[in-house]
Amino acid sequence: MAVGLGLAALPTGNNLLYLLLGAVLGLIGLSGVLSEAVLRGVQVEREPVRAVAGRPARVGYRVRNVHRRWPSYVLEIGERDHPARAFVAYLAPGTATVATLVRTWPRRGVVRLEELVVATAFPFGLFVKELRFRAPQEVLVWPRYDRPLPRDAAAVAGHRPTPTAARAGRATRGEFRALRDYRPGDDVRDVHWRSTARRGRPVVREYDPEGEAPLWLGLWPGPDPERAEAAIELAASLAVHWLTRGRAVGLRLPHRTLPPAPGEAQRTALLDALARLELGASPPPPPPPGGGGLLVSTAGPAPGWPAPLAP
Repeated sequence: MAVGLGLAALPTGNNLLYLLLGAVLGLIGLSGVLSEAVLRGVQVEREPVRAVAGRPARVGYRVRNVHRRWPSYVLEIGERDHPARAFVAYLAPGTATVATLVRTWPRRGVVRLEELVVATAFPFGLFVKELRFRAPQEVLVWPRYDRPLPRDAAAVAGHRPTPTAARAGRATRGEFRALRDYRPGDDVRDVHWRSTARRGRPVVREYDPEGEAPLWLGLWPGPDPERAEAAIELAASLAVHWLTRGRAVGLRLPHRTLPPAPGEAQRTALLDALARLELGASPPPPPPPGGGGLLVSTAGPAPGWPAPLAP
């Protein structure tokens, strides 16, 4: 528009056009100064990201305005290589907030995020000014863990007492660990009625499963990428299924072993390992101590394991 006004004003000598041209150029200059002031004191940090393949994941950005006098307006924050943006309408001087956006990664694996962008069109929306921040971060995209489980998997991995419990002729509950929300399938005898009444929802006692032998999961994904990804999702679903029920679960991969353990930390460790697993030709996983376990394989049987489950 400014170029058009200038071209029109020069040959005609029209003072009104010169005034309009001056006003437009003034607005452009003022827009640049104000947008620079808005962005000058802004600092952005990306919060840790947890993602599951194919599910919307929350990506949070902690935005600070370190300027003592100038507020910040109309900020858009996101990744340089992705169009999604989080939005902050107003940020007072010396304050901070968390802006979020939703992003979906279609496949599991390791994703590298490199550069953040903070942009504003304040004050007139004529131009967009942006700042870029180097912010390298690794995001582990977990495999899906909600696949239906084969019926034979539940039968094979069902309750197996430890030798001590087997000699006693019963499975012990183990030591009390914590209280947690009720899940379908929990024993009603474990309901903690006082906490249930206080919280207004069913709460149960959780015990260390001392009467059950640890469950070893083996994974041999094989060379076919599509079938291998399905096998990884099945292994993740089996692991989460039994860990949710208090079982100690271990994982044997072709080149890595995670010892059995129960709990949320083990769930995170197993899913992290499956997210990092690289596909390709590989040997079978080592057999579990004492035999048994569950093997998920697209490459056929493996020595020392029962008949494999195929996705």
